[in-house]
Amino acid sequence: MKALIIGCGIAGPVTAMALREVGVDAEIFEAYDEGSEGVGTFLNLASNGLAALRVLGAHRKVLDKAIPTPRMVMWSGTGKRLGEVANGLRLDDGTVSHTVLRSDLYRGIRDEAEQRGIKVRYGKRLVSYDESTGQVTARFEDGTEATGDLLIACDGVHSRTRSILDPQAPAPRYSGLYSFGGIVKDGGLTGEPGVYNMIFGKRAFFGYTVAESGETWWFANLPRRLGDVPASWKPELVRAFEDDANASAEVIGRSDAGLGSPIYDLPPVPVWHRGRALLLGDAAHATSPSAGQGASLAVEDAVVLAKCLRDSGDHREAFARFEAERRPRVERVVAYSRTISNSKAAGPVARVFRDLMLPIFLKRSASQESLAWMYRYQAGL
Repeated sequence: MKALIIGCGIAGPVTAMALREVGVDAEIFEAYDEGSEGVGTFLNLASNGLAALRVLGAHRKVLDKAIPTPRMVMWSGTGKRLGEVANGLRLDDGTVSHTVLRSDLYRGIRDEAEQRGIKVRYGKRLVSYDESTGQVTARFEDGTEATGDLLIACDGVHSRTRSILDPQAPAPRYSGLYSFGGIVKDGGLTGEPGVYNMIFGKRAFFGYTVAESGETWWFANLPRRLGDVPASWKPELVRAFEDDANASAEVIGRSDAGLGSPIYDLPPVPVWHRGRALLLGDAAHATSPSAGQGASLAVEDAVVLAKCLRDSGDHREAFARFEAERRPRVERVVAYSRTISNSKAAGPVARVFRDLMLPIFLKRSASQESLAWMYRYQAGL
């Protein structure tokens, strides 16, 4: 059996490796002409995602480049400590959630896949596919095509494959937030290494952690109308945080704020698979980064899909099993993350209510068991 994997982000190489573990050959087709080594800032790889990556023996290169971040402390824009919550749960070997540059995560996973003999074809933008005689043929913008037994869409929140599979599929929905981030060698912020400080500011949301090296890894979420892009983002960000009782405005002032990225997620997607084609990762259930689960859910998907293909009689049964196991979990995470995103974009009245109620919520969530449903999920082969 051979799988054509559309997209070489995070989900694509992990899926290819997982399928190889159960005897399914895989080849990756990436729309862009080159890899995405320089794309994005950093992201959270939660303990459940690391556990799934460990199943494939593909976690070591990632951990070598990442910093442990097992805790989060919440603050108001006035400097009030609102509470603390765990960022994941420790694995049986003590491994905790880590923060990693997206480029390092991408490079580590893609290189690991290539070392295992998985081919990546660049400049292969999917335009259509069709099925005949028990196979699926993918056709690309450059005029070439490829044939296999399965087509697995790992092409992200703006998936081209999703719209081909189901022209009625819902479009990505804008969260109301633009995302920014960077790393500053001397950020001027103090903090315990391994702790994320999450600040619900008066106008925007700011988060940071201090690495053992002393670097400050920061990100900001700015409420903004979609498409309302200023000539320069830095002055806008500085103004958004200048009245908060912390040094967030100063950190941004020392940074290259770069271009803001609008944050999207997906409402429930009715059709995940049809015939020999299946949506996976962000193509099926993109979540906002507020819960820190996007990459982790993709890795889980890959392992679960491989298991379903191994244990099922054919691809139809495998795809149905995959959806039955994954849909309830991922839609719960998407909804949970969207709730957090909404709190970051709160108006003046909602901010007051949020800052009053958040300490109560965090106190209830302080127990590790409160989020066990998210972090203790076991994806295994």
